[in-house]
Amino acid sequence: LKSSTGNNIGMAATHALLRRSRYTSVAAAPALALVLTAAALSVTILSNANLRSSLTTATTRQYRGLVVHPGSLRHRGVRYPSTLKNRGFAKARVADLVERVVPVAKPEDTLDLKSTTTSVIDWKGDMIILPVVKSKDAKDDALAELSGPAKELDSALGGVLSSLIQDHDFKAKKGEKVVSLISGFGAKGVALVGLGDEDKASSSDSLESLGATTASIAIDSKAKSALLVAPAGEEFKSLAIGVFSKLYADNRFFTGDNVSKPPKLLSLEVSGADSEAVDAGVSQALCISHGVRLAKDLVGAPPNFLTPSSMAGIAEKIAEETGLAVKIMEEDECKALGMGSYLGVSQGALEKPKFIHLTYTPEGEADKSIALIGKGLTFDSGGYNLKTGAGSMIELMKFDMGGSAAVLGAAQAIGELKPKGIKVEFIVAACENMLSDRAMRPGDILTASNQKTIEVINTDAEGRLTLADALVYAEKLKPDKIVDLATLTGACIISLGNDYAGMWSSDDGLADELLGSAKDAGEKIWRMPLVDGYKEELKSKIADLKNVGGRAGGSITAALFLKEFVEKTPWAHIDMAGPVWDGKAGCSTGFGVKTLVQLVTSQTA
Repeated sequence: LKSSTGNNIGMAATHALLRRSRYTSVAAAPALALVLTAAALSVTILSNANLRSSLTTATTRQYRGLVVHPGSLRHRGVRYPSTLKNRGFAKARVADLVERVVPVAKPEDTLDLKSTTTSVIDWKGDMIILPVVKSKDAKDDALAELSGPAKELDSALGGVLSSLIQDHDFKAKKGEKVVSLISGFGAKGVALVGLGDEDKASSSDSLESLGATTASIAIDSKAKSALLVAPAGEEFKSLAIGVFSKLYADNRFFTGDNVSKPPKLLSLEVSGADSEAVDAGVSQALCISHGVRLAKDLVGAPPNFLTPSSMAGIAEKIAEETGLAVKIMEEDECKALGMGSYLGVSQGALEKPKFIHLTYTPEGEADKSIALIGKGLTFDSGGYNLKTGAGSMIELMKFDMGGSAAVLGAAQAIGELKPKGIKVEFIVAACENMLSDRAMRPGDILTASNQKTIEVINTDAEGRLTLADALVYAEKLKPDKIVDLATLTGACIISLGNDYAGMWSSDDGLADELLGSAKDAGEKIWRMPLVDGYKEELKSKIADLKNVGGRAGGSITAALFLKEFVEKTPWAHIDMAGPVWDGKAGCSTGFGVKTLVQLVTSQTA
């Protein structure tokens, strides 16, 4: 075991591993010998300058391709040369991960979305897009009827649009579309887009859908310019958000021909709309879309890229770009605050926990305040209650930080929007839930920062343990309201499906505000009962609480558990396990950002 340089590094590694090893029986000796031989070989390589240089270069090269990184070679008890534990290297690694997780390019920033006074008859470009509503009096099977600019254009084209309606049986249902090329006219193509029933066509959801369909038509037809005839009297924030959302493409981990080509669309003009209303809507939509884009990037990032450290780096990036204050607490600081519940989850992982706290403070006085908390499990293996078998979704547990993605996305948007009169705290207790000899075990008792003791019944019910200390921390900041978001329970998906998030609240006023904000933002949230009688499920015979109740009402008992860590402040919990991920498309949705931004900005209205 002696190294090639004559130093007894290999022997030191042997002793270190023996001290760490729990296997002291004769029967375990052969296996232990293999481990020691491998460790000694690794240390021998690292102790040789030439070999170490080659290894460092190789692992760094692999890391930059994001296959492995030198940190994966680390083992407790073995001291590595300073070249691999160098803090500068660690910072560089985090910076590279942040750059890969959050690309600099934002296609929405290059699209020229503006109003125009040019009529649909006189406009020249690639594609004209005409929204069509279904009349209140129309029967379900009735074909669409044209009116306004669409009718004028149909007349100028000699009835081409009427023929399209007949040939394609177009009924103006929501999302329905028909596209055709035209010749001998200013535009090269025309499209009809259904808005659905007239009384629902002006909703945020419908307008966002119109924007997304508009962008989709323009992109699919490879148009560089397009004209959208605006629905009369509508606001344009939701419509613009829909347009920008369709420009999102996740190419971060593709190479070569697999990388999708950027859309050719450079200009989208809106006809028949007030220019100031369009400009204001586009300006707000850009800020919100930046937040939604960030949330999508975070949720869609693999767990070897999005770690607690790189998430903290992204929070610092948000602060640098927007002027928010940022505080990142390390493990020792969390220990000093008594966060035993949060640290109990993180203790089994090689990656260290990072407690993230961003603060938005407006110019002038802030007479209102709110704390937004997101669950930040960058990967959840389930711990000793390992996620196994069909339906466990362990390969998708990168999205178990969906709550933190919504909160950090909202931080990006709020930092850009800069609303007046309200202070906002953004809090994430980031960590991994992993399986190791240091991981928490079923039966362990943890002590949270409010001194409540928790018997761990199931290590896969870890999100609530991290949120417990985050809630205590948030309430000490004395906000007017607290809202937490988490991909917390599969039970919520069983109850509400994949489209709706569940919401529980101790305060009816806050619950109504959240429901209204979600509706205005075009996201789906359903209020669920906070049944006090179910608290019996959380009683432990040896501690203050159990971290899970029985099988029945699992999402309710999870919310009741969280309620134990908020004393007086109005509080709401959103379980977004369903809508965080689009299973059919295989991508993240950015859910929650728009609702949180709407909630914050509505406080100052």
